[in-house]
Amino acid sequence: QVQLVESGGGLVQAGGSLRLSCTASGSIFSISAMGWYRQAPGKQRELVAAITRGGSRNYVDSVKGRFTITRDNANNTVHLQMNSLKPEDTAVYYCNVKRGIGLMDYWGRGTLVTVSS
Repeated sequence: QVQLVESGGGLVQAGGSLRLSCTASGSIFSISAMGWYRQAPGKQRELVAAITRGGSRNYVDSVKGRFTITRDNANNTVHLQMNSLKPEDTAVYYCNVKRGIGLMDYWGRGTLVTVSS
């Protein structure tokens, strides 16, 4: 099992910044991709950003140029720096890791990000 602990959510005004962090523990060997998903009220969960063990990144189009995902393999931590936040970024953000040959998903409990206009 992999345990994920998230931190960094909160309330911010439009145009502001937040930094989310997630640390993995437990059976952390063979973790491949780490990333962040979000789910807004009434919407499906969507991938925001992901990063492979080697550092390849991908982002959903709506956050490109504003969000940056980074990863610290030595400490099994992934960060999401969110700048120029918009009200439409309001959602619960979930940390995700994929582990093993079958790329099994593990999820954090989620952290709420609220962007006021």
